[in-house]
Amino acid sequence: MDAAIIKSTCMTPKRILIRSVLLAGVMVIAPVLVWGQKGAIVEVAKFSASPVGTGLPDGWKPLTFKKVPKLTSYELVKDGEAVVVKAVSNASASGLVKEVRIDPKDFPIVQWRWKVENLLKSSDVNRKDGDDYPARLYITFEYDPEKVSFAKKLKFKVGRAIFGEIPIGALNYIWESKAPVGMIVDNAYTDFAKMVVVESGPQKVGMWVDESRNMYDDYRKAFEEEPPMINGVAIMSDTDNTKERVTAYYGDIVFVQRPTSGITR
Repeated sequence: MDAAIIKSTCMTPKRILIRSVLLAGVMVIAPVLVWGQKGAIVEVAKFSASPVGTGLPDGWKPLTFKKVPKLTSYELVKDGEAVVVKAVSNASASGLVKEVRIDPKDFPIVQWRWKVENLLKSSDVNRKDGDDYPARLYITFEYDPEKVSFAKKLKFKVGRAIFGEIPIGALNYIWESKAPVGMIVDNAYTDFAKMVVVESGPQKVGMWVDESRNMYDDYRKAFEEEPPMINGVAIMSDTDNTKERVTAYYGDIVFVQRPTSGITR
């Protein structure tokens, strides 16, 4: 069998996060559709409307891994005037996930805000032992056979036979330590997941950063095909490989309707 087809068989439970997003709950929690000045907005995470405390945000579930016993802690805290999710990872890994169903053609722009207090010294997007990040946002996509090449269908079937139900792809927006901003690369464990470097280096550490990505274009660039429906969103801060400690904060997450002209970065 071609090596590229069986590449994903090397994944550990942590690396098949994209499967866990699908299995996190029985029912998909419909995100809230609201209208803003620039059109319709799908509110996937309205952390700012949540009460402060250790309870989970509405519609979000814990994401854990069988072979990673130490969990990242998540709590809703007040930072300035807004309620946000605070993540503290100390040689640990876990996340928060929410199942959704969003058409990326209709809502191609994902916007969120985040802040990290420090970077990871040993993080490396190209290495399995460096596959940790102070902050990351996952977007997962469902399998649509009408939009997938024959070779990818075959590889997907092999992966599903081994791991069960998995999405056909995932975009991982990450805050990296050294890799250049804008870089898109295969995950160190599987090419079903692509890593997109949104922030890198210490310049913005300790600052809230507003992000806006054309996720539709990112998917087409990363996978060289049309994106299927979005079926999951997750946030995670993890340090189980590097054995370091990091603190990060996550603000609200929305998907924005396609603009009539112009595209954000």
